[in-house]
Amino acid sequence: MSTQGKVIITCAVTGAIHTPTMSPHLPITPDEITEAAIGAAEAGAAILHLHARDPETGKPDQTPEAFARFLPRIKQGTDAAINITTGGSPYMKVEERVRPAAQFKPEVASLNMGSINFGLYHLVQKYDSFKFDWEKPHLEATKDLVFRNSFKDIEYILETCYDNGTRFEFECYDIAHLYNLAHFADRGLVKAPFFVQSVFGLLGGIGTHPEDVQHMKRTADRLFGADFRWSVLGAGASQLRIAAQSAALGGNVRVGLEDSLWAGKGKLATSNAEQVTMVRKIIEGLGLEVATPDEARRILSLKGGDQVGF
Repeated sequence: MSTQGKVIITCAVTGAIHTPTMSPHLPITPDEITEAAIGAAEAGAAILHLHARDPETGKPDQTPEAFARFLPRIKQGTDAAINITTGGSPYMKVEERVRPAAQFKPEVASLNMGSINFGLYHLVQKYDSFKFDWEKPHLEATKDLVFRNSFKDIEYILETCYDNGTRFEFECYDIAHLYNLAHFADRGLVKAPFFVQSVFGLLGGIGTHPEDVQHMKRTADRLFGADFRWSVLGAGASQLRIAAQSAALGGNVRVGLEDSLWAGKGKLATSNAEQVTMVRKIIEGLGLEVATPDEARRILSLKGGDQVGF
C-alpha cells in the first residue's frame, strides 16, 4: 500500500515543560496519561511521545517505574507506535534520561541533537501563584540553565539503545543540530531514514517565523536528501500555523500538550485529542491523508509493537 501523501501525526502527551498550574487539562497521573494517549490515538495520532510525572505533584519523573505504570496499558489500548523520551527534563543527567528507553526498548525514542539555553523563566510572570512549591523555582532556574546534550551524551544514548531496534525522533532546536545529526550519520552511528523533528519557538532555539521553518527544511534537504522524514513542532500559539506549513511542504506534524496548551487564541485545549483533531482537519483540508500507525511504521522503518519490552 502506498504511503505517498500520508502525514504522520505525533502527539506529545504531557512533556516536562508545562507545570500543573498552567492548565487543569495537563495529564499528570498514570490514569490521565493513559486516557490522554489513547484518546489522541483514536483522534488520529500514529505516534505517541511520552513522558512521566509524579502523580502527586506533577513533577517530571524519568524513572522506569513511573513509565511502567502506563506503558502496558497504552499498548493494550491502541496500536499507535510509542515514543519514549530520552530528553526527560533539562535538569537530569543523561544516564537518568536514557533509562526508560533502555529498559522498555520502544519503537521510537526522542534524542535531542545539541545543547541549548532552555528558557522557561519568562512564563513565571503569567501566574499570580502556583499550585505546587516546586513550579516557580523550576521555571525561574532556567534563566541560568543550559540543556546539555554534548556529542558524548548523544553517542551514549545511541550506543545504549543500539541493539534494541529502537529508532529515533531526532529533535533539532536549531540549524546546528542538523549538522550534528549529519556528523553522526557520517560516522555511521545513525541509519536512514532519519526522523527529523524540527522544534520552533522555545526560548534558546530557532524562532517561529515562516522563513525559520523554510530554512530548517532547506538545510535538512541539502544535508540528507531522500534519507530523512521531516516533522515539525511549534511551541505555544505557533503550533498549528507551523504544522500547516509543514504539511503544505510535504512534512509531518507534532502536536500535544507538551508543546502547547492551546486550542485557539485564549482557549485552553481540553485534551490532546482536541489538538490532534484540529491538525487533522488542516491536513485533510490540504487534500492529504493522515497516516495510520502501520503506515507510519513503514515510512519510518520501525520494528513493530510486538518487539518492544513492555
